[in-house]
Amino acid sequence: MAKVRTEDLLERFQLELISGEDGLHRPIITSDISRPGIELAGFFTYYPAERLQLLGRSELYFFNTLADHVKRDRMNKICNDETPGVILTRDLEAPKELIEASNEKAVPVMRANMTTTRLSSKLTNFLESRLAPTTAVHGVLVDINGIGVLITGSSGVGKSETALELVKRGHQLVADDSVEIRQEQDNTLVGSAPELIRHLLEIRGVGIINVMTLFGAGAIRPSKKISLVVHLEAWDPKKQYDRLGLDEDRMKILDTELTKLTIPVRPGRNLSVIVEVAAMNFRLKRMGVNAAQQFSDRLSDVIDDGTFDDF
Repeated sequence: MAKVRTEDLLERFQLELISGEDGLHRPIITSDISRPGIELAGFFTYYPAERLQLLGRSELYFFNTLADHVKRDRMNKICNDETPGVILTRDLEAPKELIEASNEKAVPVMRANMTTTRLSSKLTNFLESRLAPTTAVHGVLVDINGIGVLITGSSGVGKSETALELVKRGHQLVADDSVEIRQEQDNTLVGSAPELIRHLLEIRGVGIINVMTLFGAGAIRPSKKISLVVHLEAWDPKKQYDRLGLDEDRMKILDTELTKLTIPVRPGRNLSVIVEVAAMNFRLKRMGVNAAQQFSDRLSDVIDDGTFDDF
């Protein structure tokens, strides 16, 4: 199923449909926008037909200088089977040749009151967001002091209970159980909750609760950039866990790698506080303050100087 169709743009950008209504179902497969100036001059060798076509004041002024038979030829080539739609900006009048070609080829022609540059920017941002690569991850996403933390782990390990305690401590829930993740730009992952389970949290023994109803609108947010992955696992006495924090594991989601921390779970450990401190420490590291590295450097200096007694 196509993520975006031409009809989605009508309401989103308050566009006026002029002609080609039969083609409103056409899929839009790229966020790139085309201004077919060179095509109106007759060069169609590299015509990007799969893109939305924007016609502004400059393009239409040049078009009106052409002979009638050339106008018909140009518009018949611009409106082809791949073209998702043509948008006129600045409330400009649509040439009759464009209307005839759009109705014949079922290519929607729409009109906007925005300038060409402004509309192009808005369309690109909208399409990049909607057409971004997506995936779903089993886990919980919370916003801890501005850091998007994705909590993962096997079923029943305590992810939702940790998220509930974090909400009680003043942080915000984004998604529980299933986190929809889309990759925006090159290295940016944004997580959100599926519509069906938005604002909901499942606590074993209690059931499903609505976080917004219980804790208020300030306890939830619709989406958040993911910066850190915290993986919860049952404590394994045979496993050596990182005690200094010098080694950094990575987890790849789509084409982006994220810092991953593994936290062992056993009775008596306050997971919400540990996850909260992990997020705060991660932010400090990004600011250049690395307590583990500072300790390691001090230890190396003591060893080199031989001043163990002072240490």
